[in-house]
Amino acid sequence: MKDIYTLFRHSLAGLRVLVALTLLLGLAYPLAITGIAQVAFPWKADGSLVTATGQHTDHAGDAVGSKLIGQVVDDEDLFQNRPSAAGDGYDMLSTYGSNLGPNNPDLVASIKDLKAAIAEREGVDPSDVPPDAVTASASGIDPDISPAYAEIQVPRVAEVNGLTDDQVQQLVDENTDGRDLGVLGEPRVNVLELNIAVVQAADAS
Repeated sequence: MKDIYTLFRHSLAGLRVLVALTLLLGLAYPLAITGIAQVAFPWKADGSLVTATGQHTDHAGDAVGSKLIGQVVDDEDLFQNRPSAAGDGYDMLSTYGSNLGPNNPDLVASIKDLKAAIAEREGVDPSDVPPDAVTASASGIDPDISPAYAEIQVPRVAEVNGLTDDQVQQLVDENTDGRDLGVLGEPRVNVLELNIAVVQAADAS
């Protein structure tokens, strides 16, 4: 009888701990962090949504994407994003990298084909195509490209949008973020924000 009472007492104590931790970590903590984020980082707490502008879009005033998540660029007149291994078209429900080693025959062939296609599209030598233009990021939904990949796209984007190379290069520079805290990561260009800036500039020209 004593053993049953001890088992019941221990089980009840464990249940109390479970309920307490569930309320603390499953409810109170997420609510507190969400509240802090809303106050301290309101632009990120809501997903860092980006709004469309310009006469050349049917979605002016609407949220067209997030600064934090890459997406397929259907308009060939704009800057193109890096390839994605996350399902079909930057699927946020299946974020992952290709998981292929650098010597994998499929990856090697894919990089070769992409380099040739991008070099032809941008009118450059395949050796000038930067690595991020032909490889997916680890998450598969990277919204940024390297300044080098943006720069080889400048002449094409400028020509088809009736802008000068200098105008488009200035837009690239304005939408380039440096290293986090000055030391972490690499400089990067947000493709969605850059393309919206291009559309605005084309409308104004």
